[in-house]
Amino acid sequence: MGEFVVGERDFERDGRPVRLLSGALHYFRVHEAQWGHRLAMLRAMGLNCVETYVPWNLHEPRPGVHRDPEALGRFLDAARAAGLLALVRPGPYICAEWENGGLPHWLTGPLGRRVRTRDAKYLRAVDAWFGRLLPQVVARQYDRGGPVVMVQAENEYGSYGSDRAYLAHMVGLLRGLGVSVPLFTSDGPEDHMLTGGSVPGVLATANFGSGAREAFAALRRHQARGPLMCMEFWCGWFSHWGDASVVRSSGDAADALREILECGASVNVYMAHGGTNFGGWAGANRSGELHDGELRPTVTSYDYDAPIDERGRPTKKFHRFREVLAAYAPGPLPEVPVPPPVLGAPVRAEPGGWAPLADVLDVLGGPEVTSGAPPTFEELDVDRGVVRYRFEVPGPRGPLPLRVAGLRDLAVTYVDGVRGPTLAGEDGMIGAAVAGPATVELWVESLGRVNYGPRLGEPKGLTGGVLHERQYLHGVRARGLRLDALEDEAAVRRVPFRGYGDRPSGSGQPGLHRATLSVPSPGDAALELPGWTRGFVWVNGFCLGRYWAAGPQRSLFVPGPVLRPGVNELLLLELEGAPALEGERAGAPRLVP
Repeated sequence: MGEFVVGERDFERDGRPVRLLSGALHYFRVHEAQWGHRLAMLRAMGLNCVETYVPWNLHEPRPGVHRDPEALGRFLDAARAAGLLALVRPGPYICAEWENGGLPHWLTGPLGRRVRTRDAKYLRAVDAWFGRLLPQVVARQYDRGGPVVMVQAENEYGSYGSDRAYLAHMVGLLRGLGVSVPLFTSDGPEDHMLTGGSVPGVLATANFGSGAREAFAALRRHQARGPLMCMEFWCGWFSHWGDASVVRSSGDAADALREILECGASVNVYMAHGGTNFGGWAGANRSGELHDGELRPTVTSYDYDAPIDERGRPTKKFHRFREVLAAYAPGPLPEVPVPPPVLGAPVRAEPGGWAPLADVLDVLGGPEVTSGAPPTFEELDVDRGVVRYRFEVPGPRGPLPLRVAGLRDLAVTYVDGVRGPTLAGEDGMIGAAVAGPATVELWVESLGRVNYGPRLGEPKGLTGGVLHERQYLHGVRARGLRLDALEDEAAVRRVPFRGYGDRPSGSGQPGLHRATLSVPSPGDAALELPGWTRGFVWVNGFCLGRYWAAGPQRSLFVPGPVLRPGVNELLLLELEGAPALEGERAGAPRLVP
């Protein structure tokens, strides 16, 4: 058993000063079969520690229903086997460009801005979740022979709130559940963030991408003693759909890393390896300096322009960082691991049929709800997916403008079965002149819940309503389709798929498409979708995430362990309009090495 403590100037491991050279690697963004390789890559880069968040909403999709709750423990065991120490950031809020900042939709829906405060209902839910999660962390602490040397209390709270009673509760909860290693907080190096997010007696750390000397000077104004640490050294950045990919030069990032280390500080490289937002779990941000503007959804790839790319390969930035970190290593660095196997040759999918969205909803959707005003996604228990809303325009009445208010985030519209515009943004016009009676249908899609800023936890769906001139249309019928419903292979088999010869002319119809991929020898690959517009993909029941012709991402990463030799099943939930597939070949998805 060992001891890890926060000293007056340094971290101390078993009585000796130690510098934490950590890298962020989120176990939930990497296929478990590839954890070992990615952790070995961290070692080879010169790191001695790994950091991970824990997404509450991934592990508790419904209250009291837990999904793979022991995954964190297995990852920490893998870190120990790789010879790495570990930092755990359990939340309950994690940001991380992850759906809702990791908070469950079933919690933020009813509570809204009461989350991340001393609110009794919120704290009861957090207490129950941490009571379930923390034992696997406690059992793997450094003083019990495990790799965990520090645990975070909340996350970047100074960027959100100022409820010191809440932070005190979180510290007490962690200690009460048996966390004996040092606790820490992390915030931006600004006075209002450090005062809002710091806790007396708990190590404060700073998050930044450059300007280490200035950042640490700000930290010292709030914490005169203790080790200096950049808990998030932003060596790259994430990308949004519709924007250009964000890139940071390897030389600039290496110089910023060197400056941190020259200050005598510890560091956590964020991200050392970003991975992928599998399962449609990518979050979203609001534009503007105060993060309250237009929605900007995050792409599926979380490559982050990190030193280890999305597929686990070393980049130029990896080798520059390795050069910097080698000067702080106790001996020669390990050899760079051999990359995982790659698909041997391109594979074109063989189309196997399609089903209209209405048929898919009939089989896989939740119960239809009728109410006066449109229910939100949260009220329909939809975390990721789509909701069909149906309204009736009374009649007889003449043509009047038909519009939507409070839309989050995107809707494909129909009036009496005729396709209308696709709407994006909070308000939009369905038609300039719509007469009654008429049936109006909106297929509303969430593009990811906000993960950072004051609009965290805002609801999805129709948060306002549909208006005919100034009159709200009431008596709406709503039915949701969750993405995880398509992981149920037995249920998917009940969907009445049709041949492509039965498809309406002109294509462009949303629907669920199935195909097969004949793979002689599995390996890491990219899935290309020429002509497809927007939706989600599953390979053998594993959701690769969202695709979108808006770019900048043009293909989806397929981990080799997802594939199997021989026939592989492919499902595409196209929400806007698929290619025509004339001859059943043009526009067919394809795997490429």
